[in-house]
Amino acid sequence: MSGPLIGVLGGMGPAATLDLLQKILQSTPAARDQDHVPVVTWNVPQIPDRQKAMAGTGPSPVPAMLDGIRALNTAGATHIVIPCNTAHRWFDELQAASAAPIVHIADATLALLQQAPGLRKVGLLATRVTSEAGFFQSRFAAHGIECLVTSDAEQDALFTPGCYAVKRNALDDGGKLLEAAAQALIDRGAERLVLACTEVPVGLQHIASPLAARSIDPTMALALSCVRIWQEGRRT
Repeated sequence: MSGPLIGVLGGMGPAATLDLLQKILQSTPAARDQDHVPVVTWNVPQIPDRQKAMAGTGPSPVPAMLDGIRALNTAGATHIVIPCNTAHRWFDELQAASAAPIVHIADATLALLQQAPGLRKVGLLATRVTSEAGFFQSRFAAHGIECLVTSDAEQDALFTPGCYAVKRNALDDGGKLLEAAAQALIDRGAERLVLACTEVPVGLQHIASPLAARSIDPTMALALSCVRIWQEGRRT
């Protein structure tokens, strides 16, 4: 096959991976099968839990993620995306092991945010690992965008249980908890929300939350990056 081949390092979790694939499909202007983005997916949920690893209560996910990176490179991926925000905590290690460039989810999200001129304050719905890593905040700050994050109490009572509810397919419960965490950020002045955990859009979409309309979805940002890579590669 000539042209780009997108590799997806998935499984973190599997529903988030399917969400990305669906958004790539829906975002691709296509008149026939052959116009769609070629994708090879490593959807292996046995990658150890990223939050537990950083909390010191579980093994590192890096060896398993590197297995996926190697498999995608062997399969011929020309670019790789990772539909898990927290996994980007180890972005440098993953990129160092990959011949194919990895699209950073925060770069893709910033590109989408810049389409909303005048935006000055966003609320970041993310795992504690993602928030503490700071890769969203640093990129946004460089473009004059302030980033609000959930409080420790909101993280423990709303966000984390909501995230894990989505992972176990309790979508009603998860969606409601995540919506409450999102509303707290809106109440503190967030003009838009950044759904910086791939379980969040799944949960909010499931309960048809009106807050989804006030949100930037990094999964969609990744999907649009995949479509752009494919379209530009087809023209060369």
